[in-house]
Amino acid sequence: MTPPPAAAVLPSRNEPATIAAVTTAVDTALDDDRAVIVHADSSDDPATARIFNATPTRARKISLTDLPRGKGTQIFHALTHLPGGTGPVLIADTDTRNPNPAVYRALLDRALESGGCAIADYPRYWDEANLTSHLARPLIAATTGHDVPQPLAGDLALPARAVRAALLADLKLAPDLAGAVDGYGIDAFLLLTAARTGPVSSIPLHAPKQHAASFPHLQRIYDQAVPVLLALTTRQPPPPAGEARPAARYRPAERQVAPERLASMLAALGELAPAEPRYDAAPWPLPVAEAWHAVRSGTTPYQAAQTLWPAYVHRVRTWLTAPPSGGRAADLAAAHATLATALAPTTARSRTP
Repeated sequence: MTPPPAAAVLPSRNEPATIAAVTTAVDTALDDDRAVIVHADSSDDPATARIFNATPTRARKISLTDLPRGKGTQIFHALTHLPGGTGPVLIADTDTRNPNPAVYRALLDRALESGGCAIADYPRYWDEANLTSHLARPLIAATTGHDVPQPLAGDLALPARAVRAALLADLKLAPDLAGAVDGYGIDAFLLLTAARTGPVSSIPLHAPKQHAASFPHLQRIYDQAVPVLLALTTRQPPPPAGEARPAARYRPAERQVAPERLASMLAALGELAPAEPRYDAAPWPLPVAEAWHAVRSGTTPYQAAQTLWPAYVHRVRTWLTAPPSGGRAADLAAAHATLATALAPTTARSRTP
């Protein structure tokens, strides 16, 4: 029996330099004239959409333009334009400078074979992926048992049932959380929603992804993603009590950071939060556990995220200026294990009838 055609969603905002290469790579991965590529664009000018439309593809193209800003908003618009009977859906970042059709194909194949979410696992440069490495990955692993190395990766494939679940769950969100999901909270939302419908697997890749830096948007990403993470992980089915989990393996890719760039990053952090934490502040990642417990006790996810913010900024500042003596990968793995231990009694109790 011939499987249903796959589809792809390409959210973009001002990506004229990369949209053609990503579109071509995605079309190569789909390799099916029954497939559909939906481009959801919220650019400031028509250049990105014009280049997408001019890029030849075997798949049919749908171009959505003048959409409201917000990655989640763009993705939801695109998902509602998919034709009926669509198979797995690939969602791909459009700022990628080294798009690889084999990666996209592997994600689609895994989603089709497993019936669950498949997400790219590429190493990230040590000075990037701060939200992923220090907060999102260890929190998701500790509370759900799904240790996804890149839970906020923009490249993933979802089976049709996970797409339907995401569209339905979005309609049920409280207005403030819905606003976060319409932005950068979409990545955590899609992963955690998909985890309720089937397995979650990662496709390991060897080379770091080349794409636009996220650091300039650090606070906006945090403000939208962290409330979603805190809200949804308190509602996810916890991991089985007493289940042994393998030690987390982190892969921060090394590179030299120019002194002027590092100075600029530290100056930006200095404007975002005080340079020193409170004298009685708990060491990282225990503030993450405190924020999670606060949400479980009735604090709103936004309030908990705001309280956590200074500790998070301090963690990023320390990470950039004081490389751990045991190595960056070991430090991340140790923090990962610490958070799992801190939350283990709560997640275990929450399974008790």
